[in-house]
Amino acid sequence: MKLAAEQLRARLAQQPPELTAHDDYDLLLPPAGFGAVKAAVLLPVILRTPAQGDSTLLFTRRTDSLVRHSGQISFPGGRSEEADPSPAETALRETFEETGIAPGFVTVAGYLDRYLTGTGFDIQPVVGLLRQGFTLSPDPREVAEIFEVPLAFLCDPANRRRENREIAGQPRNFYAFTYRDREIWGATAAIAVNLAMRLSDITES
Repeated sequence: MKLAAEQLRARLAQQPPELTAHDDYDLLLPPAGFGAVKAAVLLPVILRTPAQGDSTLLFTRRTDSLVRHSGQISFPGGRSEEADPSPAETALRETFEETGIAPGFVTVAGYLDRYLTGTGFDIQPVVGLLRQGFTLSPDPREVAEIFEVPLAFLCDPANRRRENREIAGQPRNFYAFTYRDREIWGATAAIAVNLAMRLSDITES
């Protein structure tokens, strides 16, 4: 996919948006996110020229030992802390803690729609451009794997699907992708779809 930093920024909010919708789970959710735990995730975008290969989005796979969402694929991020001045700072701090990517290698490009989960989290997705030269040092307590998925793959509607499952006794309806035997679903997939829809008019290589 041919994508420039300016094209990406033009399709993103430049300030954290108000919460206007909930997630794609068929659950009763707090009105306007009332009482939800504030959190932020980083969507780390690696832009490459056609000669270098596909531009990609970086994901993590959580360790099997975690209490919440063990083994699932996610974006780096977590709960906001009182000392965090903004969602971007939360996302950058959590990304450094989980992956070892230093904040100095990330340029915030903008924000996607906030995402309210059925488990009570109000997530602000932050899109960041990774500068070449970053190094990965994943926290072994939290991150089992870090991998990249081509943006062109995520932006192709043929690669996404809607699934229905019963989870914890509740019916769930959500987006899902399968990339090289990795299953990306739930909140992570919905946030990736939100980014893909904003990039849908950019010509693929």
